[in-house]
Amino acid sequence: MNNHNLFAALRAAFPANLDEVAIETDNALAYTWRDLERGTAMMANLLASLKLPAGARIAVHVDKSVEALMLYLATLRAGYVFLPLNPAYQSAELDYFVGNAAPAVLVCASKNQDWVGNIAGQAGTSHVFTLNDDRTGTLLEHAARCSDRHQVAERGEGDLAVILYTSGTTGRSKGAMLSHGNMLSNARVLKDYWGWRPGDVLMHVLPTFHIHGLFVAVHGALLNGSKMIWLARFAPRPVLQKLPEATVFMGVPTMYVRLLADAALDHEVARNVRLFVSGSAPLLIDSFKEWQSRTGHTILERYGMSETVMLTSNPCAPDPRHGMQSERRGGSVGFPLPGVSLRLHDGAGMAVPAGEIGGIEVKGPNVFAGYWQMPEQTKKEFTPDGYFKTGDVGRIDQDGYLSIVGRSKDVIISGGFNVYPAEIETFINALEGVDESAVVGVPDADFGEIGVALVIAKPGAELDPDQILRALKGMLANFKIPKRCHVVVELPRNAMGKVQKNLLRTQFQY
Repeated sequence: MNNHNLFAALRAAFPANLDEVAIETDNALAYTWRDLERGTAMMANLLASLKLPAGARIAVHVDKSVEALMLYLATLRAGYVFLPLNPAYQSAELDYFVGNAAPAVLVCASKNQDWVGNIAGQAGTSHVFTLNDDRTGTLLEHAARCSDRHQVAERGEGDLAVILYTSGTTGRSKGAMLSHGNMLSNARVLKDYWGWRPGDVLMHVLPTFHIHGLFVAVHGALLNGSKMIWLARFAPRPVLQKLPEATVFMGVPTMYVRLLADAALDHEVARNVRLFVSGSAPLLIDSFKEWQSRTGHTILERYGMSETVMLTSNPCAPDPRHGMQSERRGGSVGFPLPGVSLRLHDGAGMAVPAGEIGGIEVKGPNVFAGYWQMPEQTKKEFTPDGYFKTGDVGRIDQDGYLSIVGRSKDVIISGGFNVYPAEIETFINALEGVDESAVVGVPDADFGEIGVALVIAKPGAELDPDQILRALKGMLANFKIPKRCHVVVELPRNAMGKVQKNLLRTQFQY
């Protein structure tokens, strides 16, 4: 294939019969593959009619819908750069993203048109359209007047396709630049590694402004020519009602926890599913084991990030690179994917041995080109030999399985010792009555930093913070023991379920 446009590869995988159902929604709508072909062509022609400059950014701040998915595909098809934005973002947040990315087109929900339009005007954005989750909006009105035939724009492997802003759990978000080649190479690897097969049906319950829902899930289904069962938002009962029709389910840990809380989850409901995937945040080992017991399935955990798409995965089938290992291990994110080079280094850039903790560095065709308009920051994030420093800290065991210990920015340096919160959280979460925990570092005059544990009790359980700390003293070195512990009702999270430790650090300082 001479044209490396990601859309060209996805379109080539459409089934021969374009009148088969491609997407079935939770409000009883059915979109055929022909609908996707025609809809993306019309939207691509609309974008082309705007006479946008090469490399123009198309910013999208809308609720999840099939039409929003078509807009993503149309942007690729037309050769422009897609910029997905969380629809929960408010004025100050959107002002930053639009000002930083300077999109030529901004698409928003009609209800937000006034304030979003003001931001667009101040940033010099030329075109503002509306798109709603009920198939209304000026974008569709204008696209309906365009031809439903479109020649896919020619693009190279290294041409920019998407700018994806980091989740911003710590500090200001940065725009990760992903190319057509980055995403297509990763999609093809996952298609093979996860064993996508003819007849697979994906249940899509994830948001579409993030790599998990927009790239990993959607690309997987489209590249396999697979039907999607499309839920606009996650709710346990609708998921369980439709789950027998699916063979692949991708979710974040919070979704699995909520499904486990529903008595309707059992072996029978999950009988046709061959693969459950979890990512975007750590899955507690209790949830991992309970899912096995309740459904008979072992969840596959994987590891990726905005800058790299997917990096590692537990095996879906025997992996010949690791002695035909096929076990999916709870608390582990598995092996580097084929084509990904991964290593652990200490703070001085030296390799660490198996079983030791080190910073995760990666190289591969899936790794991004850099941060939008931040060349100096980009340079700092890569090693001289081209490895991207992920900022995550991990440990590789003797069998080659990687476990994520935490973020390097989350490391607590207490009295000169490095303390890794994820390690402590594992021990706290294993205590009786504990549902979940988070450990953060806060400034301290004597130690520089001290650990503070925030713990959520299981329903009906009563926890004593002092007793938790005493229990840890029999398990961990003294310098790792948090100096304070608080029992809380909930932990702040971003849209993908990641605990926002920056907020906890601020809230629980002295």
